[in-house]
Amino acid sequence: MLAKLRFPVESSRGRRFPEPEHAYRGAFQRDRDRVIHTRAFRRLENKTQVFAPELSDHFRNRLTHTLEVTQIARTVAAALGLNEDLTEALALAHDIGHPPFAHAGEEALDRQMQRFGARFDHNLQALRIVEFLEQRYPRFPGLNLTFEVREGIVKHSRDFGPGEFPQLEEYLPGQKPPLEAQLIDLADEAAYNAADLDDAYEAGLLKPAQIAAAVPEYAEILDTIETQFPGATEREQFQESVRHLIDDLVSGLIEGTVKAAAELGVASVQDVRQSPARVARFTAAARETSLGLKRFLHREVYASAALAEDRQTSMQRLDRVFEFLLENPARFASAEEAGVPLHRAVCDFIAGMTDRYFQRFYESLFA
Repeated sequence: MLAKLRFPVESSRGRRFPEPEHAYRGAFQRDRDRVIHTRAFRRLENKTQVFAPELSDHFRNRLTHTLEVTQIARTVAAALGLNEDLTEALALAHDIGHPPFAHAGEEALDRQMQRFGARFDHNLQALRIVEFLEQRYPRFPGLNLTFEVREGIVKHSRDFGPGEFPQLEEYLPGQKPPLEAQLIDLADEAAYNAADLDDAYEAGLLKPAQIAAAVPEYAEILDTIETQFPGATEREQFQESVRHLIDDLVSGLIEGTVKAAAELGVASVQDVRQSPARVARFTAAARETSLGLKRFLHREVYASAALAEDRQTSMQRLDRVFEFLLENPARFASAEEAGVPLHRAVCDFIAGMTDRYFQRFYESLFA
């Protein structure tokens, strides 16, 4: 549909450290493979998405969530005729900067870093990982990814102007990223809206009727499912409704992006970069569904009493470990020798932990 907006791999600005081309893998395919082989990617398996794994073996973690986002993003890219390899590399990398304990961990680390005039942001942390923290190759630091993948890591969920982030000036501030990067945040939204409903149902926090009462678009889906499958169990009807919900959101992303490209008059990759607004977007109906789901999930799940205690405990423990390491830097592998301030080295160390490792480390310090 939008093949004219496909980012051609031969137009890549290349890598920071030049490398010879591979015999049968393109540059974005190599980037994808490098991300998959990182320790940061493997650690996603033991980082919480929303629900702690102790309650069920079936809850999503950061890794399974990432795979769901990647599947949706590739589907959309294929339907639109975009570069699937670039899209896949970005989707696989989009969460590798997340700390333990989901958004509670990110909030706690950001609060700690603000004491030093800095911030913690999981997208910027992902860039630090691929540029500096992962040391796998003797010829260069980090993964030496292509410019477009590094740009997409920091731009897939936001735009920024010149001077707004001085450390990101090389990533074309004021310009939009390629359309492949723009898809990632909305694919992420479609994935977690549906998945968090599924996990919350598994946790016993909600019933389908509650969702239907709050989100009219979901109510229509559920009514259709109940009519088609009157003899099915509630669980079966719910699972079928979630499947249809994902289909509606993904279809809405495809159709909305096609419509936006026509309205904005973009006809090339450069047009996408210079466009006053992002091209990737939901249709109006899909956007309303997504917003309704996010409001419902925030009220009934993320801010629920069932999660509040774990969230508060996690943040308090993270604060305690951060303070301890500032006072006892010898207890971890400090990056000070590389010119990194102590507070940033502590932040990098904690952000890289899995939930499980953090608990062991905490107990080793304070048990």
